[in-house]
Amino acid sequence: MDSFGSTNETNMRKEAKILLVDDEPDILSLLKFNLEKEGFEVETAGTGKSGIEIAARFKPDLILLDVMMPEMDGIETCIRLRENKDLNSTVIAFLTARSEDYSQIAGFDSGGDDYINKPVKPRVLIARVRALLRRVGSSQEKQSQLSASGISINRERYIVVKDGEEMSFPKKEFELLALLMSKPGKVFTRDSILNDVWGQDIIVGDRTIDVHIRKLREKIGEDHIKTVKGVGYKFDA
Repeated sequence: MDSFGSTNETNMRKEAKILLVDDEPDILSLLKFNLEKEGFEVETAGTGKSGIEIAARFKPDLILLDVMMPEMDGIETCIRLRENKDLNSTVIAFLTARSEDYSQIAGFDSGGDDYINKPVKPRVLIARVRALLRRVGSSQEKQSQLSASGISINRERYIVVKDGEEMSFPKKEFELLALLMSKPGKVFTRDSILNDVWGQDIIVGDRTIDVHIRKLREKIGEDHIKTVKGVGYKFDA
């Protein structure tokens, strides 16, 4: 079993809470052992249904969620988890086997933040976990309330209000809108959007951004988000 000593970096998130959801007991045991050695508080679940129940009580900072599970797969489980407003700020990363036909867009649309290929070495997993938790910390430091052109968003509650009507957005759509609205008129390049919304460690194609932009325009109107050809996008106030 691959294990190693704790580092001071763990103190970055004092005993951050992690929930592991996977139907393979050996994987749960291995990941739990190595995460706990790094100082994380860890709980496990063997099914999507039990994962949802534990998450509601445990309120983890991060959920590592297997995609292929019987009865309720990881995509459906993620959708159900995102229905719990108490888990809006929880990071969800999918664990996927390399041979699985896994759609990144489907995972992100369901509310996922990242994906990690299995089998994963514990040392690599710990590095990815820390990177994900750092992103949570930095995003929480951003301005919590934004408003422009009749649209207001609340980062803490993950709420979007347009012309007095409260609207529901998947997590990545919400984060993309919040980024564009953070500086109306500024052109955000595709690279900066990928880094801020999806993270530097995640490889996604241009189509992922385009799909999310299209969905935002369908919800808030075509005129608010402008395309700057060959560069990126901006929020037009």
